[in-house]
Amino acid sequence: MRFLTAGESHGPQLTTIIEGVPAQIRLVEEDINRELSRRQGGYGRGRRMQIEKDQVKIMSGVRHGYTTGAPITFVVENNDWKNWTKIMGSAPISKEEEEKMRRRLTRPRPGHADLNGAIKYGHRDMRDVLERSSARETTVRVACGALAKVILKAIGIEVAGHVRIIGGIEAKVGESLPIKTIQERSEASPVRCLDEEAGTKMMAAIDQAKQDGDSIGGVVEVVVEGLPIGLGSHVHYDRKLDGKIAGAVMSINAFKGVEIGLGFEAARKPGSQVHDEIIWDEQTGYSRKTNRLGGFEGGMTNGMPVVVKGVMKPIPTLYKPLKSVDIDSKEAFDAGVERSDSCAVPAASVVCENVVAWEIANSLLDTFPADQLSDLQAAIERHNEKARLF
Repeated sequence: MRFLTAGESHGPQLTTIIEGVPAQIRLVEEDINRELSRRQGGYGRGRRMQIEKDQVKIMSGVRHGYTTGAPITFVVENNDWKNWTKIMGSAPISKEEEEKMRRRLTRPRPGHADLNGAIKYGHRDMRDVLERSSARETTVRVACGALAKVILKAIGIEVAGHVRIIGGIEAKVGESLPIKTIQERSEASPVRCLDEEAGTKMMAAIDQAKQDGDSIGGVVEVVVEGLPIGLGSHVHYDRKLDGKIAGAVMSINAFKGVEIGLGFEAARKPGSQVHDEIIWDEQTGYSRKTNRLGGFEGGMTNGMPVVVKGVMKPIPTLYKPLKSVDIDSKEAFDAGVERSDSCAVPAASVVCENVVAWEIANSLLDTFPADQLSDLQAAIERHNEKARLF
């Protein structure tokens, strides 16, 4: 599968076109809207989430509730567009109109794409950069991930995400929790934290950051259960699935690090406490005694749950802005301020879930026959039996 997204934060809509989806998959707009609603929730979200209520429109590739095998188009309209029609319209405007609007941005915000993008593309108004670089684009990436989750669920694969750390406060989470438990506890928590006590402290930290005009980041974790052995490949760097997942997670706005399994902790441990012993029984076939490597060996899934962590930096738009330089006058000023969240880690957990789900589903469709859902289901069933008896 592949997808392309288009649209700006305050433009009329966000659009994605997805190609390569198998036919005969039941898909309705509510499957997508459920994930879009989850992305908009979470403690610490800003005013934009009160303006928008993201709802997808399926424009192609689905007929009478089932995919046809043709490219699928999703559209999510921006409700705030009505207030930005002149500013963000595609029609040419005069210099006088531009000056009258007084919305040209010349003060880049530290930590954003503003200055680098303006230099790269020659924009004297940095709105041409920030509108596309905005995390609003993750709306349609989540829509793509929601479709991937529908495919995964149809073959018995479940995805769950939760928050491990916000503002230095770490959740105490038991190892190997059932994935249904992770899903239920995460959904019940305003900060998507499985540890209720830590979640309360996280909310207090978010409140304090908001009061201080500051922001805080954190760590999210995604778990995927029910995977066949052998997704990905060891034969070349760009076919390793853990590498693809790491790249996809790093591409989420404000993410600055990725771990698989133990991740960086493995550097502080001897090999005997890092690698997972192999076991076999007649009912399940091959498995591991532990899952320290997070479901991957040699760039391939080993049948254990995939465990991915992502590090999100504090959002760089601050209500007590950092210093910057005006690109016209070259004088020092406070950086510009757009609407912002004091903490978007809970929402980022949902984004990360869907980004990982996309990469997993894409690898499945690369590995097994997938013109229609029944082909995919039968091929995976045969593969799993072959692996059990290997």
